Order: sequence, then structure tokens, then C-alpha cells
Amino acid sequence: MVLNNVVSFLIAGSILLLAFLLLTNPLQINKKGNFYFGLCSLCWSTFWLDEALADQVFVHRPLFILTKGIIQFLVPFLFFISTLFYTKPIYKFTKKDSLHLLLPMSYLTLLYYQLFSNQSINNTPIVILIILNALFYISLAYFTVVKHQRDIETFVSTKEPVDLNWIKMIIYAITCSIISTALYTTFINTQALNLYINIFFLIIAYMIAYFAIKQGEIYPKNIDVNQIVHAQEIEKEQDKNTLMDQADLNLYKEQLSALMIQQNPYLDSDLNLVKLAEKLGVSTHQLSYVINKGFNENFFQFINAYRVEKAKELLNNPKYDAYTILAIGYESGFNSKTTFNTTFKKITKITPTQYRNMRSNL
Repeated sequence: MVLNNVVSFLIAGSILLLAFLLLTNPLQINKKGNFYFGLCSLCWSTFWLDEALADQVFVHRPLFILTKGIIQFLVPFLFFISTLFYTKPIYKFTKKDSLHLLLPMSYLTLLYYQLFSNQSINNTPIVILIILNALFYISLAYFTVVKHQRDIETFVSTKEPVDLNWIKMIIYAITCSIISTALYTTFINTQALNLYINIFFLIIAYMIAYFAIKQGEIYPKNIDVNQIVHAQEIEKEQDKNTLMDQADLNLYKEQLSALMIQQNPYLDSDLNLVKLAEKLGVSTHQLSYVINKGFNENFFQFINAYRVEKAKELLNNPKYDAYTILAIGYESGFNSKTTFNTTFKKITKITPTQYRNMRSNL
């Protein structure tokens, strides 16, 4: 089908361009994550180059088929690795990571046997292995992002620019495409499938490109990643209660409360754990411990509680009646209307607009 080939070339070209932008990384952000996502995109593009060209050029070349097969099989793994480095740029490979070679080696063995065996081979084991491999690494990537979204609350006061929701959207899209491809290949004519699935993937490719290019620096340059205390580590410190005694904890609580009232650091929409620790004159570990153990909150909850109180103060002040809800949010330290509404409602059980209207009705 000519149209199908055109769409395949468009997808391959789009993903190759994305791979080039990620690998060259002109903005120099999230370097390791973008590098592996670039490799993932480069390998991913071969699916559509293969569809557009392979039947005519490479169909009788077993070595090419083996090479192409293993490259394509590694796409989900590279996607997971990119997610790993987006969420933890200081991650280092260990011997335990060599276990990830088991699936590719199994696939390569099956593929080799299929190509060079004189017997008629059933494709089902290979297809099942491909689908399981994809679902396994997509699941790992998803849980990595979920853990990151929990952990970032320990060091940032605003999550949207760094929460990696765009990767979750990619995961949802890829999962849907895997399930759709498996179902349609099983129950519907494969030729009819190709064009529809390719149009779907063309949309996915543009969506991925949009979010990948739009991404911000996950760990701002003023944050030393090594200083960041992850949620699990903090919980261990809380349980052991060894970081400081109760007298020191009470002292730091008083100092932190005084700082929040006198200097209003929460009005800085980019406030993070490192900035506040510097203002208080303590380490990030100590500050995290004080907030978690002393106030029974994480950093995100602690800072945004002050912002909500500031917003309530402004909403109750007739001088600010001319301000829009968004303007009130900005004045309180929030950086978007969505964040303001969501956080305000979570704490007060009503939206900022409803809160303002309640005052007006009095």
C-alpha cells in the first residue's frame, strides 16, 4: 500500500528527528535521560523503516534480520533505562543489571533457531516473548515514574515542571498500542491493521516529540542531586530517630516556623529543599527530618500549606477583590491555576472561587 508506506516514512522520519534532537540535546538538560531516550527513539524508528523497506531490500538477509530483531527488541529496555536516568541521574549500573540480558538473549536464541532451522517453526513463542518484554519494561518505567512523583515531594514545592507526567502519557499510549496491535493481529486482517495502526503511531510520534522537546530540567542546576533525600531514606531516619534528639528537633521547629512567618520564603514559586535549608542554616537531611518528624509532613505539603493560608488571607481581604483567582495564586507562591486549585481544595475541601464566594455571601 503506497499510503501505508508514506505514513511509515513519516513516522520513521519524525522519530529519527526526535532521536537527533535528544542525542544532541541542544538545551543540555536531563543529559543521561535524553541520551538513552534518544537511543530508544533511534532503535524505535527501525520498526517503520523496516516496514517501508525491508520487504524489498532485506528479506533474504538473515544477518540483517537478526540485527534488526535484537535492536527492536531492546526498545522497551532502553525506554525503561531513559526513565531510570530521568528520575535518578546519578544512577550507576551494577552487576545485578546484567540480569536484563536474559530476555534479549532468549529472544536472540529463538530468532536464530527460527531463521536457521530446517524445521517449520511456530512464531507464537517469539510473539509472546516480544509482548511480555514490552509490557515488563513499560511496567517498570511506569512504577519508576510513580516512585519519582512521590519522591519529588521531599524536595520541591511545585511538581508540574518535574513530575514526568509526559512519560506516563507515553506509557499509556504505548500500552494501548501494544494491546490493540495484539488484538487486531489476532482477530482482524493484518493488511487492514497496518494503515490504521500506523496513523495512530504517527499521532503518538508527534505527541512524544512535543512532550520530549517541551520537557524542563528535572533537577534544577542549583540542586546537587546527591543532597536530595529520597522518601524511603527519610522514612528510615524517622523510624530510627537517630538524626537528632528531641531538644534539637524542637529548636529547629521553632526556628523554621519563625523563618516561614518572618521571611515568607514560600512566596518563591521555585522554592526547593536546598534553598530553604540554606536559609535556615542546616543540611538538607536535617531539614527533611525536621519537616517529616516535627510537622508530620513532607516538604511539598509543608510549603503549600503556608501558600494556602496566604491565599485565604488575600481572598478575605477586600483590597484584593479585583484580583483574579490566578493572580491570587501567583501572589501566594503558586505558579499555575491548576496547582493552586488542586492544592487549595485538597487542604480546605473547597476551591478558591468557592471560598471567595462564601465570604461575599456573608
